[in-house]
Formats: sequence, C-alpha cells, structure tokens
Amino acid sequence: MMERVICLVIGYAFGLFQTAYFYGKAHGIDIRQHGSGNAGTTNTLRVLGTKAGLIVLAGDCLKCIAAVWLVRLTFGNSYPDMIYLLCLYTGAGAILGHNYPFYMNFKGGKGIAATAGLILAFHPYFIVMGVIVFFGIFLTTHMVSLGSLLVYAGFVIEMIICGQSDVFGEMTQMQLYEMYAISGLLAGMAYWKHRENIVRLLHGNERKTYLLKKNKVNVEDGK
Repeated sequence: MMERVICLVIGYAFGLFQTAYFYGKAHGIDIRQHGSGNAGTTNTLRVLGTKAGLIVLAGDCLKCIAAVWLVRLTFGNSYPDMIYLLCLYTGAGAILGHNYPFYMNFKGGKGIAATAGLILAFHPYFIVMGVIVFFGIFLTTHMVSLGSLLVYAGFVIEMIICGQSDVFGEMTQMQLYEMYAISGLLAGMAYWKHRENIVRLLHGNERKTYLLKKNKVNVEDGK
C-alpha cells in the first residue's frame, strides 16, 4: 500500500509545476484572470497565442511523463508485476497536482494535457487510441472539450480491454479492478471539470478552437 501512496505523492509533486501559470507570469499576466480562467493549454492558446499554447501543452505533458518514468526507474525491478498500476497512480497524482495545486488555492487546469502525458508514458496501445480519437474529433469539429472527453471514454474502455487481454502482464484480477477504478475516477473528474463545456455541447454553442490567431482574446478585457 505504501508504494501506491509514494507514487501518488511523486505524481502530485510533478503536477504542481503549472506551466500555463508560470508562462503567463513571465509575460506579465495571471492566466487565471483571463479568458476562461483555466490554467491550461486551451485557455493559454486563446489568450496568448498558438506558440504559448504549444509550450504549455508540452510542459504539462512532460511533467507527467517525467513522473511516470521516475516511478518506472524506482519501482520497475521491485514491483515488475504491478508497475502499470503504480504508473497509473503516478499519473493520477500528476493530474491531481495539475488540477488542484495547493499553492494556487487549488485552482489549476482541467488535466487533459497531463492526461496526454500519462497516455504517452503508459503503454504504446494507448498512444494510438489517444491520437486517433482526439485529433480525429478536433480536426473535424475544432472542439477541444469534445475530443478530450471522448479520449477519456476511450481510455477507460481500452484500460478494461487491455487488462482483460493480459496486455499488462501478470497482474492479479484485483489489481486490474483497481486500475479500472482509478481510470474511472480520473474520467469522472475530467467530466466534472468539463461540466460547463458539456452543457454548451448539449446546447450546441461550445466554443471552437483553431490553431490560428483568431483564437487570441484581448488580455486586457479577459474575453
């Protein structure tokens, strides 16, 4: 049990690096006071432009990847039969740290870029699923929220399929159930963080995002 807690704490510590917040501060603004108020990739892209958005995306992905890699190096030889479970705890910690950083009054991002880092570091099968689902949806609808929500649905489904297909090696069924539960909780948190987006999607007025300057909002008025 202690190794799970350690991995969660490691992930949370890495997740505390708020790329959007620090990038915004370096450019004289608090990103949480502009646009949607979210300290994440999409809001940064809209407020500060495409270059800023890509930098924030990379930073938030890399912090989760780094945390997972550290756990693999630390526990890979000691717990080879449950390393995927420990990596999942680490990713969950990083997402929690990103979403709820204690030093920012627990007001962070929505965890999608950090989740992308978890997917990239977790297993090659998940990379293929994530890329196809997200970019397939985003490039056709230009809705980041819809792509993100569907990636999470696919993440949970693929976790169960891979688990029951012995993709994760010699794990016990209880450990697999634990992984399914964590995946479901992460998905639930993502849907909760996107609850306003879901309402707009249902009403057909969700904002679209383009990799163009038309996204950029006025920093002074915070629109």
